[in-house]
Amino acid sequence: MTGSAVRPIQRFILAAACAGLLAACATAPLPAAAPASGTARSGGAPSAPAFSSLVASRSASVVDISTLRIGRDQNPEDIELEIAPERDFADRLAWPLPASVRISQIRDLASGVIISSDGLILTSAHVVANIDEAQVRLDDGRRFMARVVGADRRTDVGLLKIDATGLSAAVIGDSSRLAPGDWVAAISAPFGFHGSVTAGVISAVDRLVGGAGDVPFIQTDVAINPGSSGSPLFDSRGEVVGINSMIYSGSGGYMGLSFAVPINLAIRIATQLRARGSVRRAHLGAEFQEVTPELAQSFALPAAAGALVVRVDADSPAHAAGLAQGDIVTAFDGLAVSRLTALLRQIEDRVPSNRSRMEVWRHGAQRTVWITPSEQPAARTSLLPAAAPEWNDGLGLSLGEVSAAQKAQLRIGSGLLVRDATGLARSEGIRAGDFIVALNDMRLDRVDQFRQILSRMPAGRPIALLVLRDGRLAYVAVRMPEQQAAAATPLLRTPISTRTQ
Repeated sequence: MTGSAVRPIQRFILAAACAGLLAACATAPLPAAAPASGTARSGGAPSAPAFSSLVASRSASVVDISTLRIGRDQNPEDIELEIAPERDFADRLAWPLPASVRISQIRDLASGVIISSDGLILTSAHVVANIDEAQVRLDDGRRFMARVVGADRRTDVGLLKIDATGLSAAVIGDSSRLAPGDWVAAISAPFGFHGSVTAGVISAVDRLVGGAGDVPFIQTDVAINPGSSGSPLFDSRGEVVGINSMIYSGSGGYMGLSFAVPINLAIRIATQLRARGSVRRAHLGAEFQEVTPELAQSFALPAAAGALVVRVDADSPAHAAGLAQGDIVTAFDGLAVSRLTALLRQIEDRVPSNRSRMEVWRHGAQRTVWITPSEQPAARTSLLPAAAPEWNDGLGLSLGEVSAAQKAQLRIGSGLLVRDATGLARSEGIRAGDFIVALNDMRLDRVDQFRQILSRMPAGRPIALLVLRDGRLAYVAVRMPEQQAAAATPLLRTPISTRTQ
């Protein structure tokens, strides 16, 4: 149940509870002033840290991200709206706003964090994968077109780049130092509300979530909602310790369970994405599970530690090394494997083709297995296509070309996408996401064609633009400026986006 959909019985219970509370407060003495935030309460219990200074010093490093997917069906499994408890934890937070959403034009909102002053932005992979456009809004209101450097779906880490310098970069912390009970806060744009701050505590670390791969998530009770995907998780020192990735929800909204990718892992992945656009990781061809005390007793293992082999793929490095189902890996290259997450981290750090030594428990005795991991094939992830030329004109239109596939989805024979609309065009009601099908009676297919036609139009005279929006066509009259820009030149070939309406 969401929003105002509160049943009468719930209103009654709430009203009764409030009435009782007010009656009690009327006769009770006023409480003493609360201790200053960050100081110890009576009895020695520490109070919650004050996050106001953190927000003031760190909010400039947090950005809003708006993306647009064109010509794709609105398939729930494709755009991943929520995580339902009865299903796998595979759904993510980049949730399209319900207003003005069309099957052919899906606008998503998300967040990100600046990790370098020259415009590198860390976010979630599901935010930037399979998108047509991306735009970044800084805390000071400036907007930049963004390009995708890379996205790793396995860890849900994505990397964007904007053409800017002198930006306020976040301070990166150490997620390995986190422990349950630590205070943390998130700054994000849930449902598009810029700069929203939520706080809570670490609920668990190294949390493996079924259906979400082998990422050792940080579990928190920080309120995270659609639009917060890719936002930074700060510790009480103002250092980024995680990237908010997903929630556990039966409604699509926050229900007390949020999961973030540890920043140590995210930065390691981002470094590879920046260097080569993809992640190179070792592949064993085996699947493992945690060893519980009961399983340890069943396999006659002295202590509940290690990683139990539950599957070995045929023709895999694990199979070639002789690893077998039922083996328990207790050490990897001399490092003890205390938990499954420890083994996964060690495998993640290994270079493919380098031989490694595994100590395994088999049939009540220790054995040594030598294994040479192969390189895992990169997952096929569709990123931003090569951007078509765009051009800003005196009308305030920033236009981009539309692919043949997108035209087929939109059922139009021609047209240019409005990537941004300001000035004269905006004042006449044209907005980002519209399509300019024709100028007067001349059909449009290329940006340079539009520029050439426009250059021949008399200054100060109105022109008629045939606009497609939500499947409906209408002519919009826009008056040419009295003096056209002297040097209207094509912009760089960079991906672009639209504001979410």
